[in-house]
Amino acid sequence: MGKYSDLFTQSINDPESFWGEAAEQIDWYRKWDRVIDNTNPPFFRWFTGGEMNTCHNAVDRHVENGRGDQVAIIYDSPVTDTIKKYTYRELLDLTANFAGVLKGLGVSKGDTVIIYMPMIPQAAVAMLACARLGAIHSVVFGGFAAHELAIRIDHSKPKVIVCASGAIEGKKILEYKPLIDKAIELSDHKPEKCVVFQRSQVSATLKPGRDYDWQELVKTAEPAPCVPVAATDPLYILYTSGTTGMPKGVVRDNGGHAVALNWSMDNIYNTRAGDVFWAASDVGWVVGHSYIIYGPLIKGCTTIIYEGKPIGTPDPGAFWRVISEHNVKVLFTAPTAFRAIKKEDPTGSYTKKYDLSCFKYLFLAGERLDPDTYHWATEILKVPVIDHWWQTETGWPIAANCMGIEPLPIKPGSPTVPVPGYDVRILDDAGHELPAGREGNVVIKLPLPPGTLPTLWLDDEKYKKSYLSHFKGYYTTSDGGYKDEDGYVYVMGRMDDVINVAGHRLSTGAMEEVIATHPGVAECAVFGVHDSIKGQIPIGLVVLKAGVDIEPSTMTADLVGMIRNEIGPIACYKETSIVKRLPKTRSGKILRGTMRAIADGREYRMPSTIDDPTILTEITETLGGMGYPGK
Repeated sequence: MGKYSDLFTQSINDPESFWGEAAEQIDWYRKWDRVIDNTNPPFFRWFTGGEMNTCHNAVDRHVENGRGDQVAIIYDSPVTDTIKKYTYRELLDLTANFAGVLKGLGVSKGDTVIIYMPMIPQAAVAMLACARLGAIHSVVFGGFAAHELAIRIDHSKPKVIVCASGAIEGKKILEYKPLIDKAIELSDHKPEKCVVFQRSQVSATLKPGRDYDWQELVKTAEPAPCVPVAATDPLYILYTSGTTGMPKGVVRDNGGHAVALNWSMDNIYNTRAGDVFWAASDVGWVVGHSYIIYGPLIKGCTTIIYEGKPIGTPDPGAFWRVISEHNVKVLFTAPTAFRAIKKEDPTGSYTKKYDLSCFKYLFLAGERLDPDTYHWATEILKVPVIDHWWQTETGWPIAANCMGIEPLPIKPGSPTVPVPGYDVRILDDAGHELPAGREGNVVIKLPLPPGTLPTLWLDDEKYKKSYLSHFKGYYTTSDGGYKDEDGYVYVMGRMDDVINVAGHRLSTGAMEEVIATHPGVAECAVFGVHDSIKGQIPIGLVVLKAGVDIEPSTMTADLVGMIRNEIGPIACYKETSIVKRLPKTRSGKILRGTMRAIADGREYRMPSTIDDPTILTEITETLGGMGYPGK
C-alpha cells in the first residue's frame, strides 16, 4: 500500500495541502481564502472565499479548451428505440439556452427549482442550467407519488418546477403531469411556474398562466452566462431515499463538490477526459447526480444517459450491448442489477454476443456486494470487479479500491480501504475504538472531506442530531462493520440489521453472504423477527435463479446446514421461504426494515421509494404462512 498509504496519510494529517492541490484542477473565478474553515465546528466548510461555477466546470471550460466537438452525453433509450449523441458544444448551447428560459421566468441565484424527469438528456440540461444561474436544484425521482412530491415542494419551496410529460416504464407509459398537478394541489407552497418537456410518447395538458411548454420557450430564449457563486453556496438539495420516516434534505455545496468529484474520477475510477463512463442509475438518486451528470462532465468524459433496464429491454444482454456499442471503459451500477442479470442468464451467455474489449472496470455500490455475485461477475467479465461503499450524504465513495492510485488485492465482501479524506473508525456503543476483527459502529472522524454534506436544508439541528450526536467528533454512518488486520473495511449492513439472538449480536448481512453462495439462490434477504424466548431470531426469504426447481423443505434444510457450518448453531437460523421477488426501493435497496415490521405485526409507513407497493401484499401473505406475526 505504498502510494495509497502516502496519499491517505497526507489527506488525514494535512488536508489543506491535499485538497488545495486537488482544487487546482478545476476553474475558479476567485481563489479561496482557506481550504478548510474549522471556525464553527461541527460545521466545517471547504474553500471559503472562493468563487466558481459548477456548470462552467462541467461544460464551458471543455469547449474553451478545445473539447467542444467531443461527445459529452450519449442518450441510449431502448424503451423508445433512440440513440442520440450531444457534443460539449451542443450541450453548452442547450444549457445556456434553458438557463435563459429559467432566468426569463424569474429564477436567479439562490432560488430553488424542483426537477421531476425521467432518464432523458433534458434532465441533465435542467440540472446544469440551474447550476449555471446559481439556482439550487432538487431532483425528485420521476414517478414519486403526489403526496411525496408535495412534501418536497413544501420543504424546498421551489420558484419553478421543471418536468417531462411522462416516462416509459417497460411497456407502460407513466404520465407525470397529473402527479405534478395533484402535488401542487396538496402543497401549501405554490410554485409560480411549471415548465413541461413534451415527449412524443405522451402529451401533457398545460394549465394556462402557470404551465409552459419547454420546446416553445427555448425558441425565443436569450442564452444566459454562468453566474459566479461562492464555493460554499448550495448546488443542490437531494432528499434521502430513506426507507422509513420523513425524507431529509441533503445539501451539496458547489466548490467542495466539484473538487471531490473531479479527484474521484481520476483516483478511484481511473478515468480521464475523453473516456466513456457509464453509471447505470437514475438522475433522481445520488449516483445520478455524482456520476451520471457532474463527475464525468467535470472530468471531461463522455457520459451515458440510459433509459432502460438491465433485463427486459430487451434481454439480459442489454448492458453488454451498451458497453460494446459505445466503447464504455467503466460501468458503475448496483449489485441488484447484476443479480437480476445472473437470475435470467446464469451462465453469462449473452456476454459472448458482444465485443467487450473496451471494458476495463466494473464498480458496484448502493448495497452490500455479496461474494457470490462478485465471483460470478468476475468470472464472466474477466475485469476487476470493484465493490465500493458510500451514501447519499457523502456524495462520493467512503471506501474503495482506488484504481487510479494503486490497485490493491481484492477481498470479496469488502469495499477495500478508506478513500483518502475519510478517517474511518470502528467504535463500540460506548464510543471506544475496537481492534481489528471486532464488529461495531462504522463512523468517520470529523471533519468530513469536501463534497460531503455540510448540513441539511434549513435544519442544522436535525443534521447534528441525525449524524453527529451519537459519538462526539464523529459522523455516524448508521452502518455496522469491522476492519481486518490489513485495514480493509467490511460493511455488514445497517446497525438495525444487527439482531440480538439470546444475548448474541449477529449480523444478518453475514447470514445473507452464506445463503447467496447456494447454487439455486439468485437473491436473498435475512432479517430478525421477534421471538418470545430468544428476543429475536433470523428468517430468510430467497428468490431462485431462472430454471431452478427445488422443494422449499430441501432449500430450508440446505440453508440451515450452511449457516450452521459457516456461522454456527448460535445463529438459530431455521426458517426459509421461497418468494418470486423481494420488496425494494427504486434504487435497488431491499426493504428489510419494512419486512421486519410486517413480521412483527407493527405499523409501518409505506416507503415512498418502493418499486412496487403490491409486493408487500405478497410478502405479508408469505410471512403469514410462516406464522408471522404471532409466533
